[in-house]
Amino acid sequence: MTTLDFAQILHDRIDARRNGALDVRSRLQHFALINYALPKERLARYIPEDRFEIPEFEIDGKPMALMSAVPFYDSDFHFIHLFPFLRFAFGQTNYRAYVIDRATGEHAVWFFGTTLGSPLVNIPVWLWKIPWHNAKYKIDCEYSREDHRYRRYAMSIRSEWASAEIDIEDTGDGLILESGFESEEAMALILTHPVDGFFYRDDKRLGTYSVWHKAIRMTRGKAKNLYFSLYECLGLLSRAEMQQPHSIFLCPETEFRVYLPPYALPESA
Repeated sequence: MTTLDFAQILHDRIDARRNGALDVRSRLQHFALINYALPKERLARYIPEDRFEIPEFEIDGKPMALMSAVPFYDSDFHFIHLFPFLRFAFGQTNYRAYVIDRATGEHAVWFFGTTLGSPLVNIPVWLWKIPWHNAKYKIDCEYSREDHRYRRYAMSIRSEWASAEIDIEDTGDGLILESGFESEEAMALILTHPVDGFFYRDDKRLGTYSVWHKAIRMTRGKAKNLYFSLYECLGLLSRAEMQQPHSIFLCPETEFRVYLPPYALPESA
């Protein structure tokens, strides 16, 4: 795929905003995208490869797959049309791998699951059987608007399903072309702008939902201390490997639209 193709697809994704009765809008604060490179074989047993391809990227001379942990704080989660006066705030972390949907050829993400720092987590789990899990969040972040960088970025997350310790240094520098990518458009499309997510529902069927957001202005971070219990338990990363992410991107605030409800794919899909 050429740079021009990536640029056009990225433009189309940003331009294609929909409007549904159950859509959610949320202001995401302290948004971090923590990417890891790992051998494809480690991921393959967790992702249905009959439906999804696990793309590989040449990183440090080796073909590697990519996955991420994405922590943030939902500061203004609300349904746009349904009871818009009801607003919620909570910490959230998405655990995901980068895949290609064989049905469409589009770059997307596979969700291992999500932690949510609110009792509200039980409602979507009950309604839609999505793999969300309760967690307790301690967020210690200080952003300097004068310096356009974080003076401090730290989170401590406690969950029976997936705990995490996150301590990041914000360089304040803009993004560069990271290893494995031939263009900024390709990197943005694959890492920061996958709009379709897929997952195993609690009933083991494949589920999906989509999001929309504008281009995200981000700075580069450096790992001071990172630990994600889920990735250790799944055998995807060792504690030592977690200290060496492929890349870290930080954004103090952005806005997402989530298209709800999630739905199960047909059994034959």
